Amino acid sequence: MIRASRPVSRFAPALLVLAFAAPLSAWSAEPASAPVEDPMLTTAGFLEHHQDIKYRLMGLEAYKKRDFENALRFFRRAGFYADKPAQGMVAEMYWNGEGTARDPALAYAWMDLAAERGYRGFLLLREKYWNALSAAERERAVAEGQTLYAQFGDAAAKPRYEHKLRVGRREMTGSRTGFDRGVRIEIPGPAGEQAIEGSKYYDDRYWDAKKYWAWQDRHWMKPKIGKVRIGELETTSIESTDSRIPKTAPQVDAQEPTVPSPPQ
Repeated sequence: MIRASRPVSRFAPALLVLAFAAPLSAWSAEPASAPVEDPMLTTAGFLEHHQDIKYRLMGLEAYKKRDFENALRFFRRAGFYADKPAQGMVAEMYWNGEGTARDPALAYAWMDLAAERGYRGFLLLREKYWNALSAAERERAVAEGQTLYAQFGDAAAKPRYEHKLRVGRREMTGSRTGFDRGVRIEIPGPAGEQAIEGSKYYDDRYWDAKKYWAWQDRHWMKPKIGKVRIGELETTSIESTDSRIPKTAPQVDAQEPTVPSPPQ
């Protein structure tokens, strides 16, 4: 049993929003810095090959503007590429009825999905959701969850994301001939051509899916969110980290969720 003595007592999206920056800045403790902390990497098209980060950031930006409907769509797209924080945010929005009608059963299904890898924060929220559901809502949550797992679960989402990374790596300049740490990538910008070190852009942790998942697991298993006080605090226990939703056949080629078109 996992027991936490003082988790939040209500389902406040602010807790997840504050946590969103953590997996990005945490890279600074590693040999290379976080990709999104370097504007040159985003200019270089880095985020085009990292759909989880790209659409999570877009979702967060829309959420801050209270554009909840589009935020939900962006978070769903990020979740399609195995982003657990984004899946957790979709759950919060369904729970609170932000950008959609309030749906506690569907919220639980999404939070169960976010907790799939056993990340502590999402497990705590999953259990709080479950404890608040009626018997009928629990039955529907399990049914809805099977459909979600087929499309958004790791068995489907990780292979499609790994494919994206392989394609992206092949498309990168110089990737076919091997990596040279001395290479510099020239990027056009408002102040003229600027260069970034190839060692940063080509870092294996950004392109090797197994290393990418390993880093996420190290961070999210016990995230350091900081001191956040939201509502009352009470005790929550996790009797099991296992999902209540039966395994389903993965749909790796499922239809990608639609997102708003960029402004012209």
